[in-house]
Amino acid sequence: MSDAQPRARRELTVAVLLSALAGALALSSSSQPWADVTVTREAPLPPTSEVLTGGQAAPLVGACGLLLLAAAVAVIAVRGAGRLVVGLVVAVAGGVLAWSGLRGVTGGLDLDAGDVSSAVGLGRAQVTSDPVVGWAALALVAGVLAVLAGLLVVLRGRSWPGMARRYERAGAPTPGAAAPAPARPRRPESPEDRHQAAWKALDRGDDPTL
Repeated sequence: MSDAQPRARRELTVAVLLSALAGALALSSSSQPWADVTVTREAPLPPTSEVLTGGQAAPLVGACGLLLLAAAVAVIAVRGAGRLVVGLVVAVAGGVLAWSGLRGVTGGLDLDAGDVSSAVGLGRAQVTSDPVVGWAALALVAGVLAVLAGLLVVLRGRSWPGMARRYERAGAPTPGAAAPAPARPRRPESPEDRHQAAWKALDRGDDPTL
């Protein structure tokens, strides 16, 4: 029992760090190049080339990154069933990230002329792409980390402490806490106390004999 609370805090810290790290990696990956795209247009127009970022090639990567950063805070702020829901959301976001990263690494992204700004409105065109593996692989790693964080929250999160304990009413009794010390009994009034009370009444303009 003595090791249960430190272990729970360590697990909570690991889950928060994994979720935050996964979110940061996903946001970094989304702003970097994922594919070198070549658009072959109808003659006599020459082919064009452009670089697509992760946010253009896989828009959900950036959204999942923001979600994971928010979830890192939510894991601390909620408890019970709410924490279970957060864990499921983190795991799903990790799955989306991993799938998007895997498609970027293997060149399986679905790209068309509409994804390349310079080719819009130029009629039919053939799009070919060469993946930039490094940044897509970073999203894949972020997805794996997020899935691990989500599973940890789902499986172990109910036993972790939460922020809500700090905001409970100060007057509310806490289970297992020591009872407040009883107030000291008031000592009997002495003749000196009555004498001082009479002088204070005269100072206020009251009649101490009433």
